[in-house]
Amino acid sequence: MSLRSRLALTLALVGAVVAGLVGVLSYHAASERITAEIDQSLRSITVAVAAGQDQVLDSSTTAAQTGPERDGRNQRQQQLVGQAIAPDGALTQLGSRPVALPVDATARDLAASGAPGQTETREVVVGRDTYRVLTTALDGGRGALQVAVDIDETRHVLGGMANQITWVSLAVLIAAAAAGWLLAQRITRRLVRLARIAEQVSGTGQVDREVPVDGRDEVGRLSASFNTMLGRLAAARDAQDRLVQDAAHELRTPLTSLRTNASVLRRIAELSPDARDRLIDDVQSETRELSHLVEELVELALSQRGDEPEVPLDLAEMAHRAAERVERRTGREIRVDTADPASGSVVRGRRQGLERAIGNLLENAAKFDGAGHEPIEVRVHQGSVTVSDRGPGIDTEDAAHVFDRFYRADTARGLPGSGLGLAIVRDVAEAHGGTVFAGARPGGGAAVGFTVARSRFLPGSEPDHVGDSPDSITVEGT
Repeated sequence: MSLRSRLALTLALVGAVVAGLVGVLSYHAASERITAEIDQSLRSITVAVAAGQDQVLDSSTTAAQTGPERDGRNQRQQQLVGQAIAPDGALTQLGSRPVALPVDATARDLAASGAPGQTETREVVVGRDTYRVLTTALDGGRGALQVAVDIDETRHVLGGMANQITWVSLAVLIAAAAAGWLLAQRITRRLVRLARIAEQVSGTGQVDREVPVDGRDEVGRLSASFNTMLGRLAAARDAQDRLVQDAAHELRTPLTSLRTNASVLRRIAELSPDARDRLIDDVQSETRELSHLVEELVELALSQRGDEPEVPLDLAEMAHRAAERVERRTGREIRVDTADPASGSVVRGRRQGLERAIGNLLENAAKFDGAGHEPIEVRVHQGSVTVSDRGPGIDTEDAAHVFDRFYRADTARGLPGSGLGLAIVRDVAEAHGGTVFAGARPGGGAAVGFTVARSRFLPGSEPDHVGDSPDSITVEGT
């Protein structure tokens, strides 16, 4: 059963139940009130008859029919009858209608020894008519008095009322079902459209689709979230395509060189010892470069996944660990300056991503600062990590592109590397809501780093402001 049918059926059932409950309660209330009025009328007549006013029994009450005509009339007279019960059980008919009301044991007990004013009310059938009988014990040993009224017409009125309630309930059921169907159609129309687009995306793999967002209710929010998801999927696919294209372009050069050297190796016996050594060195160099490129491609792909859990991290502590690791690897001295208090650099982030970003900055600085006379500096301050070296520096036109994939400045053409290290830094910074920056270091060299968004700082450790290097070019996230 579809969601639209379920909503329509639910609304119809709810409407029917509500209408039925209202009808039953209305019928019960009307029946109780009519019965109470009849009993009150019988008590008043009993008082009059007990006072010797038997003529009141010759009058009648009129009840209007609400149902079909009965006996060819739209109105019927409700007749009053009465009889007296002596203490010994003898019956005396009262009024002009000689109707013998049945006397049960309770009525005889009231006539024989009942307390004055004690009553009994019941309904009896005499012939084809139904009467409501009120038996009242009289004082002074006078027995009991029975007064009754024909209630067939009252029952007929109540029956007509029950029929009307039934038809009204049926009409409400039909109206509720129709309204439920229309409402369900209005609600599910957007869901059906969303499901159709989702099926098309899953079937064709095309994520360049957009769902119209109508309204601000839950369905509208779902449509907006679906559009956001499709946008992120499209961006991820574009990034993946660019990565594959860039990787294919960068891998082509070392692979071509390796193929060339492999062809030369077929004639290695014809080469001189010096040529053989140069060939082997070239093959080893290209192999190392290819391995390094593959490793950085894997790191770049991992930095874009974003599935690593976020935990509280201390940027200063991570800078110390990264500095120790790069010192062992490169033999360069690295000085860490933590200007923030011990608890002032705690952020919520991804450990592997941030450690990789800081390590890439340090290795990049060690690569360009070839002289190595002065230590490399790492500064953690107010949500930013800055790595400074004393190398050749970064030109202004290169500062805006050093974080692009596979970008190599003119000064870096002869140095090893793939141009992916700073691209990984940029991806990590963007994943943490921050930016990257690069510029000249005062006194010579370069200052390169990244920031973490203010919202990432844990309570009690948020800095006054998150700033960049004053002399750097900030590269905003895309």
